[in-house]
Amino acid sequence: QVQLVESGGGLVQPGGSLRLSCAASGSRFSIYTMGWYRQAPGKQRELVAAITSGGRTNYADSVQGRFTISRDNAKNTVYLQMTSLKPEDTAVYYCNARNGENSYWGQGTQVTVSS
Repeated sequence: QVQLVESGGGLVQPGGSLRLSCAASGSRFSIYTMGWYRQAPGKQRELVAAITSGGRTNYADSVQGRFTISRDNAKNTVYLQMTSLKPEDTAVYYCNARNGENSYWGQGTQVTVSS
């Protein structure tokens, strides 16, 4: 079992930055592929970025070059650094841990980009 707690969301102006954190409890954090997903009102949840246990990353085209995912296995934490934020980035952001058939979700953190 893995419990995930996101933090760092909030209200930011267009062009601003935020860093989301996801703290994991439970065992063997380092073996999980960690991902950030988001869901805007009326839309499906979508993958934003992911990082494998080996550190390989992938990003949605819409955030490539603006967002950076990283992980600190010593702290059982994954981060999402978001820069050049746009109003269309507004969503609830969810952390996910996946290993084989096992998949765990956090409760989500709201990110609102508005002037």
